[in-house]
Amino acid sequence: MTTKSRLHIPSPPARPGDDPDFSYVALSAAGEIDRPEITSGTRATEPLAHALVRVLDDQHVAVGPWDPQLDSHDLQIGLRHMLLTRLFDERMLKIQRQGKISFYMQCLGEEAIAIAQALALRPRDMLFPSYRQQGLHIARGRNLVDLMNQCLSNTKDMCKGRQMPIMYHWKEGSIFSISGNLTTQFPQAVGWAIASAIKGEDHLAAAWIGDGSSAEADFHHALTFASVYQAPVILNVVNNQWAISTFQGFAGGERRSFAARAPGYGIPGIRVDGNDYLAVYAVTQWAAERARQGFGATLIEHVTYRKAAHSSSDDPTRYRPKDEWREWPLGDPLDRLKNHMITEGMGSEDRHAELTEELNELVSNNWAEAQTYGTMTSGPQLDHREMFEDVFKEMPAHLISQREQLKDLES
Repeated sequence: MTTKSRLHIPSPPARPGDDPDFSYVALSAAGEIDRPEITSGTRATEPLAHALVRVLDDQHVAVGPWDPQLDSHDLQIGLRHMLLTRLFDERMLKIQRQGKISFYMQCLGEEAIAIAQALALRPRDMLFPSYRQQGLHIARGRNLVDLMNQCLSNTKDMCKGRQMPIMYHWKEGSIFSISGNLTTQFPQAVGWAIASAIKGEDHLAAAWIGDGSSAEADFHHALTFASVYQAPVILNVVNNQWAISTFQGFAGGERRSFAARAPGYGIPGIRVDGNDYLAVYAVTQWAAERARQGFGATLIEHVTYRKAAHSSSDDPTRYRPKDEWREWPLGDPLDRLKNHMITEGMGSEDRHAELTEELNELVSNNWAEAQTYGTMTSGPQLDHREMFEDVFKEMPAHLISQREQLKDLES
């Protein structure tokens, strides 16, 4: 008697109309996971790929060996940057709904990842983000007007209208251009890190992708080269449970953690609570120190949840329970850091309300300035003749001819 093979189709634990179910998320108690020495080999770090590094407990107290011991000043900076990122996101989504920009993507619920990692790294470390790390720009001091101009594709757009909104870059801030082709930044970051090591520098590279993007071939190419050459690079998988409408199980997260892929390549993999600012900071600090001392790459899986739609073009109520985010077991990163600071006597609800008001005013003032450089519905407009420039080092004959034809049509 023969047995027919059976095809397994991953399925999320809950669909629209169901009760949220996060029982599949493997949790560890805050403070219970050991922090190995950075000199530890892959075998010694393998438990980190299956457990969950956490620092903040349910009483908002920092516990355990991963506590980075940040002082009040550092925590205030982190909270400010996270709050500003969220308020910026809220304003830009409203602006998109008003028809003043064409598209937007929020990082709602994921702010701790970009902010904590940016502040744990050095200013000249090269960052290769995907489209939910706008906090990297904010943490490194980017003027919000610059980010707004890019979304508006106006006369001050850094991309001169040649990239869709939220595809930022910042050479001076060491932040590489975002690509709409998923996962390309992973091997690019490894290549940059290899070049930095060849030049004898102590700068490292860091890159971010989502859980769905880990199914791309570039993910495996990056880990192979990072392992072989012990590249000084941090490779981050932001597991926010959903690709655009596809549960993380379709990318392989149903079988084992994404971090568990790393030991197979001979590099450490760490699974961290992505909504715990202190844990993300500590794990990034550990991986950075390891890379700078020549011990190679680390893969970090940030366990978090995408609270908002995938983008302004998405309706998440069509594929997951409404308000599912309220049941996410790891809470909200901004609230958790705020409550930790209040518990430790470093803040209060009144001070947080004042900060919110201050930053809302900052966002409003920046938006008022950005509009003066043009919107989708009002001038001034980009000079469309610039489309022929910055494509080739020396403009070829056919582009020169097309530019002249356009001039003739306009005259």
